[in-house]
Amino acid sequence: MGVRKEAACSPSLSTKLLHLLRSDAIVPSEEELLRVGSDAAACYVTRPWTSSYNISPWNPEAASPLVGSRWTKQLRPDPQVTGLVGSLVRREGQVYSLAAAGDLLYTGSESRNIRVWKGRKEFSCFRSSSGFVKAIVVSGDRIFTSHQDGKIRVWRRSSKDPSVHKRVMTLPTLGDFLRSSMNPSRYVEQRRHHSSLWLRHLDTVSCLSLDEDAGLLYSGSWDKTVKVWRISDCKCLESFNAHDDAVNAVATGFDGLVFTGSADGTVKAWQREVAAGVKDGIGGATRHVSAQTLLQQEGAVTALAVVAAVGIVYCGSSDGVVLYWQREAGGGPLAWGGALRGHGMAVLCLAAAGTILASGSADRTIRVWRRDEGGGGHVVVAVLVGHAAPIKCVAVEAEEDRGNGRGYVVYSGSLDKSVKIWRVGERERLPVAERSTPRHPRSSSHVCGGAGDMTC
Repeated sequence: MGVRKEAACSPSLSTKLLHLLRSDAIVPSEEELLRVGSDAAACYVTRPWTSSYNISPWNPEAASPLVGSRWTKQLRPDPQVTGLVGSLVRREGQVYSLAAAGDLLYTGSESRNIRVWKGRKEFSCFRSSSGFVKAIVVSGDRIFTSHQDGKIRVWRRSSKDPSVHKRVMTLPTLGDFLRSSMNPSRYVEQRRHHSSLWLRHLDTVSCLSLDEDAGLLYSGSWDKTVKVWRISDCKCLESFNAHDDAVNAVATGFDGLVFTGSADGTVKAWQREVAAGVKDGIGGATRHVSAQTLLQQEGAVTALAVVAAVGIVYCGSSDGVVLYWQREAGGGPLAWGGALRGHGMAVLCLAAAGTILASGSADRTIRVWRRDEGGGGHVVVAVLVGHAAPIKCVAVEAEEDRGNGRGYVVYSGSLDKSVKIWRVGERERLPVAERSTPRHPRSSSHVCGGAGDMTC
């Protein structure tokens, strides 16, 4: 872990000498800190504002040169202050996945390591036998990670020592694999003259999503399938062919719906049907049927996010636009909501919490949108700039509302091998011109489907 310094922030030799002669800490002004989108603001937040004595070997309290770093201190108490809080850097690989769980942050990269951070300091690390950790989800004391080798690995956090994580199984389990291999009906044809067990992914597992109320874990893969796993014993309950190309995103929703997005340009909603006799519909045999095709376009669908409380589905795609659909008051198929435009390149990841949506893009920015709970429109709260490469993953956590507006913490992982932590206020800060446009998609190839797949 280290503090990332931008090249533009490197002080001159004379400035360095001046700082060494000073005994007081160098503190930027509030006006400087509020310049969120500038390179200078990123430098101000991540630079170790401290005197030379504080980081010298003669200071017994200086455990490391990072002791005076601003991002090792507590977050600002004002939830409406928007800006970069800090950076987590381990030069071991591009960051592909992250998950926030309470006071812990899990990050996965192209290396075999899954790192655990607490209080913006490295807390723990555990290693997989396969590289490229594509997705991470957390359920209680268990952590599920998906990998490029087509497997899902399950880890358990020790109750005695939270820094200790042990792998408890790999999905599919060896026992399930051997039992299924003895039954010819368990084989499915994957391509011409080639068959494989239905419970095994044959390509990268690109995405994971938990439905803890139903006791289910969903995995999507580049092999075009989605598989359903029971959380309690990690048994594979179902596998279905979801798309004509790689599945890039899966998101559990509301009313028993699961949403999938693919490189074939479609977003589909699947209705979960539970086998008769299953108590409360939890953890029993399932069957998913196609309920609605929300989108059909030429560009790939790259990310999904769902706000179950209000019945909204967001979709990010390779054209840089975020589309969304919402549940109507009377029920029935989801209705077209609008398009959020602003990114200059592909949207690679989405995350939602409360009224906030964060979208990370190949244009190296994160746009934070606030949903208007009254009218359903969206406004841009902030554009976060600081990464030097495309953003591959984001997560959002709401902070406690203390009466002066709710604040949110945004985590972003990038191909620049860093994770950044941002604070975002809920209050609107950008011009009204940045509002969402509830227009129909630009291309006639977009389709919003109900029972008759009507053009939206």
